[in-house]
Formats: sequence, structure tokens, C-alpha cells
Amino acid sequence: MLTFNFAPFPTLRTERLLLRQLTSADAPALFALRSDPRVMQYIPRPLATSVADAEALIATGNDATGRNELLNWGIAPQASAEIIGTIGYYRLQPEHHRAEIGYLLHPAHQGQGFMQEAVAAVLAYGFETLRLHSVEGVIDPLNEASARVLKRAGFVQEGLFRENEFWEGRFLDTAYFSLLCPASR
Repeated sequence: MLTFNFAPFPTLRTERLLLRQLTSADAPALFALRSDPRVMQYIPRPLATSVADAEALIATGNDATGRNELLNWGIAPQASAEIIGTIGYYRLQPEHHRAEIGYLLHPAHQGQGFMQEAVAAVLAYGFETLRLHSVEGVIDPLNEASARVLKRAGFVQEGLFRENEFWEGRFLDTAYFSLLCPASR
């Protein structure tokens, strides 16, 4: 079984991005993401209704990181302090050497390769530092942009669960993608 220790918080840098821990100062930018129906269109979670909602999400996430239960980065361009998205490992399964990756990106920054860059950095950290054997991506199959991000990163769709989630009065499908550690292939 793996043992995770996220202290100190692992800051990651890419060619254009800084992936860093979220702070309360990020609440307005996180609110802009989590309250935008375009960003949340394929994520069955309630829209944030206030900056206080975003502050609570940050506090809850940082508490879980302190317990080594999840790892969530704010994505910021290196030239700016303001986050444009988030990315992280959720549903850590240390007993299986596995985690789920999830991400959000503001529409103004989509289509520029930022998420592909962030995913590559987070996967490298997951495989090289955390020693994960596999990473999964769980998405709405209608989210073609997210499926493209996963496929470009080397993920393979492993399954489709039909109408397995009930959200806002309707049943939703879920697509499951997986990527094995390149060193284990």
C-alpha cells in the first residue's frame, strides 16, 4: 500500500503554468469557475452561489490535503497570480496505487493547450513521486473536450456506465478512462 505525504504542498511548474496550493485569496477566481454553467456543464455538482462557497471548497480541500486524502492544485499562468483553473487527484486509493484525476479550466483559457500541459505535469508527479500504478479519468461522455485531453495524455476508455448517476431529475452516463504508469508497461 502506498503512503502519501503532501506536506509541504508540492508546487509544480511547466513551461507556462504554475500549479500551486489554493488559498483563500483564490476564492473569487474559484467562484468564477464553479459558478459558470459552461465550466460546470458536465460536472454533476451544484453551482457555487457565492464567494463564501468557494472559500468553503478551498478550506475543505486544504483540510483533506492536510490529511493526505486528496491533492488539488490551482492552475495559474506563470506571469499571473490569478488561477484560471484547477487540477488534482481525487478518490485516492493507496491500497490499489491508483487515483482519479479531475480538472476545470475557465472558458477564456480553453483551446490553448493549458490543460494538456497541466495534466502532463500532474501525471508525471503522480507516477514519479507518488508512485501511482494507474490514474483514472471519470467524465460525462458528452464532454468531448475532456475526452480529447485524456486521450492526448495516453488514457484509454475502459468502460461506459449507462445511466448510473441521477442528477437534477435525469440519469447520466459516465465514461471511465485509465492510464497505466508508463514504467509498468
